Amino acid sequence: MQRLKIYLIVAFSASFMIATAQYTEVINSNRPGVSQSAFSVGTNVLQFEMGPYSINEKHTPLQYEVAGFGIDFAARYGLFFEELEIRVQGSYQNDTFKDLRSSIPSENSRANFKNFTIGAQYLVYDPYKNAGEEKPNLYSWKANRQFKWKSLIPAVAVYTGINLDSENNPFTPPDADGISPKVAVATQNNFSGGWVFVTNFIMNRIGNDFSEFQYILTLTHSITPQWVIFGETQGIKSDFYADNLFRFGGAYLWTKDFQLDTAITFNTKDTPSVFSVNLGASYRFDFHKDKKIDNDNDAKAEGERQSNRNRGNKKAVDFDDSQI
Repeated sequence: MQRLKIYLIVAFSASFMIATAQYTEVINSNRPGVSQSAFSVGTNVLQFEMGPYSINEKHTPLQYEVAGFGIDFAARYGLFFEELEIRVQGSYQNDTFKDLRSSIPSENSRANFKNFTIGAQYLVYDPYKNAGEEKPNLYSWKANRQFKWKSLIPAVAVYTGINLDSENNPFTPPDADGISPKVAVATQNNFSGGWVFVTNFIMNRIGNDFSEFQYILTLTHSITPQWVIFGETQGIKSDFYADNLFRFGGAYLWTKDFQLDTAITFNTKDTPSVFSVNLGASYRFDFHKDKKIDNDNDAKAEGERQSNRNRGNKKAVDFDDSQI
């Protein structure tokens, strides 16, 4: 694999981003982690994200165990506007539920979608849109990595979708049979030094007796042009299931359109205890075309066009076009 540009942090710093495009030169995946970036994949980009996982749960008071595997999946497409993305996502799980309350434990095999959602996300506020007056310092690496107060202002996106739940599903609330709404707000801060902070606030299965509120906080950091590490916390509150989950892991940028990732998930309680290991991959089919600029030969216009491409990513990693 050809050498990547070590100068990527400068290209990705929020204070240098100057235009309206969501598109980035490298894949903008919502993996690793389960939070959703505030930015779309870009118009005419079709992207698939998926990953198998193992799951082990043990509920001490109710005396049961769950062991099995599943797969998370998502399909994303940038449609009509740079700010708009349509998304199909879900999780399918196959496990064995073991009841330990009797001297001879009973087992029950289960398989179904834990969730399946169709929706759309729109970027309503982009603080980097008109930041063109500030350019990277080509002579000072330190200056480009200094903290900037304006980076505290996040990009904000809103999401709305519908859950499609099947009847007699062991993984969903008793009244979750059919269609129910889901709404979310996603924010994203791109800090200098390769740090990205994403928050999600979610209301799920609205109108049901077991409606759910979630928050997800994700912090990622690019330690090299190819490697990213992350930490995440997810809070879930409903009368059907409540938890506080923690995730740690990383991602590897194989090519500008292909990413691999891995993570572990755990909690700190026994109602139930949770431990999960997942692997994942993201791949995009890039049919994006830049909007034509009046003077394509103008050096300034070309610089702006390049800056447009290098923002919005949940992971601050980028390729040098001249070295691909």
